[in-house]
Amino acid sequence: MTEYGRGQGSEPWHPADPLYGDQGWQQAGDGQSAYGGQGQYDPQHQPQQAYGGDWGTNGGQQPGYGQDPYGQQQYGGQQPGHGQGQGGWDTGAHGQMPYGNDPADPYGTGQQAAYNAEEPDYYNTPGAYPPPEPPGRRRAPEANPEPAEWDAGPDQGEHAFFNGDDEDDDFEDDGRSGRRGRGGKKPKKRRSGCACLVLTLVFAAGVGGVGYFGYEFYQDRFGSSPDYAGDGNGETVTVVIPKGAGGYVIGQKLKAAGVVQSVDAFVAAQQANENGTSIQDGAYILEKEMSASSAVDLLLNPKSRANLIVREGKRNSEIYADIDKKLHVDKGTTAAVAKKKYKDLGLPGWAEGHAKLKDPLEGFLYPSSYAAAKGMKPEDVLKQMVERADENYKDLHLEAKAKALNLDSPWELLTVASLVQAEGKTHDDFRKMAEVVYNRLKPTNTETNQLLQFDSTFNYLKGQSEINIGESEINSNMDPYNTYTRKGLPPGPIGNPGAEALAASLKPTKDGWMYFVATDGMHKTEFAKTNAEFERLKAKFNDSQGN
Repeated sequence: MTEYGRGQGSEPWHPADPLYGDQGWQQAGDGQSAYGGQGQYDPQHQPQQAYGGDWGTNGGQQPGYGQDPYGQQQYGGQQPGHGQGQGGWDTGAHGQMPYGNDPADPYGTGQQAAYNAEEPDYYNTPGAYPPPEPPGRRRAPEANPEPAEWDAGPDQGEHAFFNGDDEDDDFEDDGRSGRRGRGGKKPKKRRSGCACLVLTLVFAAGVGGVGYFGYEFYQDRFGSSPDYAGDGNGETVTVVIPKGAGGYVIGQKLKAAGVVQSVDAFVAAQQANENGTSIQDGAYILEKEMSASSAVDLLLNPKSRANLIVREGKRNSEIYADIDKKLHVDKGTTAAVAKKKYKDLGLPGWAEGHAKLKDPLEGFLYPSSYAAAKGMKPEDVLKQMVERADENYKDLHLEAKAKALNLDSPWELLTVASLVQAEGKTHDDFRKMAEVVYNRLKPTNTETNQLLQFDSTFNYLKGQSEINIGESEINSNMDPYNTYTRKGLPPGPIGNPGAEALAASLKPTKDGWMYFVATDGMHKTEFAKTNAEFERLKAKFNDSQGN
């Protein structure tokens, strides 16, 4: 017996048995039971036994025991008395097994024994019994075999997660030699520091990420926005605020220019200021690194604005000179740019292609406030003005309303508005003045025969603003802009009309006004329907001038 149960070979069970101990071994014949009697398997399968090879080498029954001392035991074709099965399962043809011939029967019965004496022990474990040996060479069992060391199983450090072993690692399968036997001991598995390090780094990264995003979330929701302190560092910068810009847009402009540290800080400061929403568009001269509240205060201060204000009725020649001063460029620079690049500034189609114009941009430098500061280009300032004019003219629907007023194009309507702006003084004057223009343009006009006779047109062509103009001079000049000698409207606008003059030109009075005179020479304009009334107003003017 071994710790694996009964082996194939037999050994007497009692010390009194004559063959107990160091007795000779003989090999039994094939197909014979180690305890006498016939083998319990089909002789046709002898060449293919469960352990392969021939059972014994003597070829016959061994004498000594004719009968099995334990009786005939049959378990469905199994070899009697063997737990491992020596060719017992009759399943047809069997392949060769990796075991050699069995040793002879130690009782000398001629029957096959459990092991072949010439073959090694295939249950070779550290604690297994030694294989049988011939007489004289068998080793006596140890008196006090060393007990196997008890192992409670792998501790936490031996787990595959910590030692780095892959659960799919190959291992040797040497039959039963892999089992722990007597005195057997598995080698200790080494702990892997790499796995612990990776786990630590992953944990640290997770904690750091949670902390970072948590801080950002707190700052976005509850923390105060970054902000500079003080009124600036002394370095000035020009910031252009677009029309209709709200707090966030203004804040973005200021942050991009380095004025404020954050958009949110500016928005908060603007909301905290009771006048914060009244910040106007235009150019502002500010300082870098200002606190948000200081930036709001300076934007509300008119002195900080680097804007050019275009007054109603101003001619382009005057505006060009103003731009030169604001941009700190040489005199005449803007006029040269306008003459060269007027087609690239955004004029509408109906404003192009007109002949005999003194300035194609006249009437399109719309009266308003514009960003204009040192460092800017003249074309950038002009483009702002043309775009503003085009927007307003679209809103007024000049193209559609020109036909209703018996005009050929919105260009003529714009020209009428420029005349009204140049001659009128008040809103009421503008509407009457517009009626005078339309009445004189009528083909049925017999008072002036379609001559407008406006001094403002002569002053425009002369580049002047005179009140007292000699009749001989004005009546002899044949320039297309001289409405004393040329019927109808001048080739184009003679200035830049404002909103009131435009509105009056679209809705003139219908009282029959045909004449007007600035009786005080400056501020008071009086109107007449007949030539007789006009002569009386003219005399009144001469008296005011001392003529």
